[in-house]
Amino acid sequence: MGSDGTVLGVVIAVVGGICSVLVARISSPRDRGSGPQVPVPAAEEGDPPPGLQVSPEIWAYMSGRFETLEEKVDHLTVLVETKKAEVSALERMLRQAMRIIRRANRRLAARDETPEEIPRELVPYSIE
Repeated sequence: MGSDGTVLGVVIAVVGGICSVLVARISSPRDRGSGPQVPVPAAEEGDPPPGLQVSPEIWAYMSGRFETLEEKVDHLTVLVETKKAEVSALERMLRQAMRIIRRANRRLAARDETPEEIPRELVPYSIE
């Protein structure tokens, strides 16, 4: 029984080696120089360059679309920057309002009066 397993293992190893060599040969890149050459005509003056060609109408349409999108992006960028500055100013005002309320509540507490309730909306802007 022991020798049958060893022989089977050797056979599997040999078959695996042969298969790996065949796969390597099949998947290796081929040498382009050995096959038939397809002549590429020389570009004459006035011929369009080789590659993707787009009609002038399509190019003009797409260029217009790109310009429109660029204008919109520029407008949105300015708008975002403006709104960011406005939000900063509003947050600064809310923090200042919170300071004023806290200061007033301390004065009320010092006179043994009931302090004002702090609105829930201002709690996130508390700096204390």
